Amino acid sequence: MKKSKRLFIRAAGLTAAGIINAVGVTLFLAPAEPFDSGISGTAFLLDMVTPPFMVLSMFLLILNVPFYIIGAKNLGRGFVAASLYAIAVYSAFSFLFRNVLPIDFSGGSPFTGNDKLLSAVFGGMLSGVGSGMVIRFSGAIDGVEVMAVLFAKKMGVTVGMFVMGYNIVLYTVSALVFKSWLVPLYSVVTYAVGIKAVDFVVEGLDKAKAVYIVTDRGSELQQKLAAQLGRGVTVFDASGGYSNEEKKMIFCVVNRFEVGLAKRIVEENDPKAFVTVTDVSETVGGRKIAFSIRRER
Repeated sequence: MKKSKRLFIRAAGLTAAGIINAVGVTLFLAPAEPFDSGISGTAFLLDMVTPPFMVLSMFLLILNVPFYIIGAKNLGRGFVAASLYAIAVYSAFSFLFRNVLPIDFSGGSPFTGNDKLLSAVFGGMLSGVGSGMVIRFSGAIDGVEVMAVLFAKKMGVTVGMFVMGYNIVLYTVSALVFKSWLVPLYSVVTYAVGIKAVDFVVEGLDKAKAVYIVTDRGSELQQKLAAQLGRGVTVFDASGGYSNEEKKMIFCVVNRFEVGLAKRIVEENDPKAFVTVTDVSETVGGRKIAFSIRRER
């Protein structure tokens, strides 16, 4: 029963993600002409320069599906199935919005008209939210990311560099096709907003923070942190690389509102302690008790 419920929730989430993506691209971006990034942007470009019977939804399938089939061995069947389902929903609703429903596009976007900036911002936001939701449900709605996984290493670049390079080429080609840099520059706005929206959906608004503390007063400090923060802490034996003095390293994860309290507790109990704070994208499991892990000697 639990497995069936998880599958239902995943399918519902992927369905919502595909619809949101279709709304962003077909009702905001396409009518006002700012491009989406990746394969979606490529499909949009081809839709604009090919005969009318070759529609956006068709290009979304033709361009995306082969990369997932080729990469199935490396990506896993669950990932590919989730991705292809989201792409199918995205393509189906894109066709529905643009070619079936009586939506008037004569004045540009039904929501933002011909205002390219508003279309770029809100279209990019919705596209990013949809993409982020697919990632949360263990998939990817744009084949350029799969292409990057398949080819980036062979080309000696990172996945991020590959994706950015692909989008630079896409926007440059669109500038040459339309003989104007206006659309590509608005497309960069769409891309930037979309990335932030993906980060928001995947990582959440309230990012966790990892606090590392190197101290001489490990026992006392760990008790204070656990008691006042109400969170578990992990304690490691450590030694100074230069001084060879025995230290304790305390690790705990807090939200951004608790960082100040954590630093204040450290300052009050060991002013000489060394503290670093870093971002944490996601946490899984854990118990709200203090515990310690000692390395083997």
